Amino acid sequence: MSDIVISPEVQKTHGNSRYYVLEHHPENGTMLGFWIYLMSDCLIFACLFAAYAVLGRNYAGGPTGAELFDLPLVAINTSLLLLSSITYGFAMLEAQKKRLNATILWLVVTGIFGAGFISLELYEFMHLLHEGAGPQRSGFLTAFFSLVATHGLHVTFGIVWLVTLCFQLKRHGLTGANMRRLNCLSLFWHFLDIVWIGVFTFVYLMGVLP
Repeated sequence: MSDIVISPEVQKTHGNSRYYVLEHHPENGTMLGFWIYLMSDCLIFACLFAAYAVLGRNYAGGPTGAELFDLPLVAINTSLLLLSSITYGFAMLEAQKKRLNATILWLVVTGIFGAGFISLELYEFMHLLHEGAGPQRSGFLTAFFSLVATHGLHVTFGIVWLVTLCFQLKRHGLTGANMRRLNCLSLFWHFLDIVWIGVFTFVYLMGVLP
């Protein structure tokens, strides 16, 4: 077996050892692991959508979706999340051009849109609770709160991740590790957009139908 050619820097570090670990991080290992995580998240949301499909018309004499949902408010909320996906795309374009400050700027804009989305969602939940339409009121509301709140928790986690990544970028720049993190967060953020389109269509639009 022919020996692997090792750089002088590695030889200086490891001495006369025959075998070396050139890179601790396996190639594409992070992306593969993150895709597996996203698939598990898909199963979680599939279960929540299935539960809503079964319980979505079980009002137990309580209010219906047509009586509760404020579609203009939800449309604004949807627009905020979709815009955040676009601005994240701009951040990725700037990152590929190695423009650090522009990348961070677009990430901050993305975080602002995400925070706006969460704020409106919390306002909607508070309004429903004030009207006595809490998750314990009916099977419909239990399924509704479970699905929408789980998505909201994911968006909140995404915002925390985004803020952390901004600090990492500011400190270390657009390194290979940070580019992997940007790509993983991009997958996560766009995945949440796709899930929300399903929520908006299946829960809100169909919910106001008689």
